[in-house]
Amino acid sequence: MTKAITVSGLHKSFGRTHALAGLDLEVETGEVHGFLGPNGSGKSTSIRVLLGLLRADSGAAQVLGRDPWADAVELHRRLAYVPGDVELWPNLTGGEAIDLLARLRGGLDRKRRAELVERFDLDPTKKGRAYSKGNRQKVAIVAALASDAELLLLDEPTAGLDPLMEVVFQDVIGEAKAAGKTVLLSSHILAQVEKLADRVSIIRLGRTVQSGTLGELRHLTRTTIEVETERPATGLDELPGVHDLRTLDEATGRVRFAVDGGRVDGAVRKLTEFGIRSLVSHPPTLEELMLRHYGSELAANGHGPDEHGADGHGTGGQRTYRQRTDGHGTDEQRTDGGLR
Repeated sequence: MTKAITVSGLHKSFGRTHALAGLDLEVETGEVHGFLGPNGSGKSTSIRVLLGLLRADSGAAQVLGRDPWADAVELHRRLAYVPGDVELWPNLTGGEAIDLLARLRGGLDRKRRAELVERFDLDPTKKGRAYSKGNRQKVAIVAALASDAELLLLDEPTAGLDPLMEVVFQDVIGEAKAAGKTVLLSSHILAQVEKLADRVSIIRLGRTVQSGTLGELRHLTRTTIEVETERPATGLDELPGVHDLRTLDEATGRVRFAVDGGRVDGAVRKLTEFGIRSLVSHPPTLEELMLRHYGSELAANGHGPDEHGADGHGTGGQRTYRQRTDGHGTDEQRTDGGLR
């Protein structure tokens, strides 16, 4: 399978702050790829490099086989971007904004546009200044998914959407994948990523710490087993890979323990010696996989380089745009003074 995105050893600093410190990332064509990490981990900086809004200090990046900085104008006709905080032209209606973005991207499926407007319960006749945050997100989502874009870069796209609209979003992303589109999805809603993603990459301090399918990642961490046996199960705590053994009910012989991914078979074989009445296995959730790398950091609402510097406000080697919904604009300009 070909790669829609290839990133190798990417570095980006803002003064003394290292937003990206050797990031590696591969996204296969036609997959939904979850891009995970808390605030300040480098997710938004990475996406801005892929959009050509920031120039990396070192390392290599390719998007759809092209250089995202040198070939930004061409690439922006082949990709769509939805940020987590959409800003619209205040005097354009939502429908006009969708159509303008579609022209910038090179095409629009009008039947799909109408369908998405209805499914997201969006009034396209309202002016941009009259929209709530959730409705601004809907405009950007409809514009992206109704376009001819091959690649969707989604950075917290459902921020501000209510739970019903999040379900609609999950459905339409599944449809985009079925249509052959590639999706890079950065989201803090782990259940959403768990449902949608074929593969995930977890990043920490600007580096990829783990990448693979959920099945592969689960194999690397612990599974929780709750079991009831005919006779008291002894010796479980002596098995390699078994942790946190607890007796839940001595009368029924019910116990719970965690076991390393590669040691599940051995633990189950041991349990058969005592006669298994019932056994429930809980594979690790995506949240537990994240906690393996971050622990208490996930609970801290900290602010890092993505919020205070990695947004393209403070160093050279960046590109600015007047139109902020997807990085396009009729008056696109570079900080070196040249218009593109």
